[in-house]
Amino acid sequence: MGVEIERKYLLKNDDWRQCGVVPVRMAQGYLNEGGNTVRVRIAGAKGILTIKSKSKGISRMEFEYEIPLTDAEQLMKLSLTPVVEKYRYKIPYAGHIWEVDEFLGENKGLIVAEVEMQSEDELVEIPNWIGEDVSDDKRYRNSNLAVRPYMTW
Repeated sequence: MGVEIERKYLLKNDDWRQCGVVPVRMAQGYLNEGGNTVRVRIAGAKGILTIKSKSKGISRMEFEYEIPLTDAEQLMKLSLTPVVEKYRYKIPYAGHIWEVDEFLGENKGLIVAEVEMQSEDELVEIPNWIGEDVSDDKRYRNSNLAVRPYMTW
């Protein structure tokens, strides 16, 4: 069993763009409604199937499996929600990888950063471009952005 422990932040400036990281374009659809999350993702040329439990604080169980791209493309057609599209930048900083998601489509204008941790009380050095912690704000979860896009807030 995998456990995902992460914090999610808004960005306070564009300094992260100076890191020179090439993004990967992603599309993801959700194959269930409410409760646990079942997601299919296409990241570049990779297909990924992910199952996540409900969150308890900033932690939740996570099971992630690479699947053939053709399977992911077929599963994407079964999405019960509009597909969420974004560019993901993976930026190394002080021993952690920060994932910056720049959303497209109806979520355009939203940029968030996530950092995964080993424990909920792990100390993480925060880059100068990180702003407000929105880890507990469910609006910023990708599964919620699929049904309540940022442009509608």
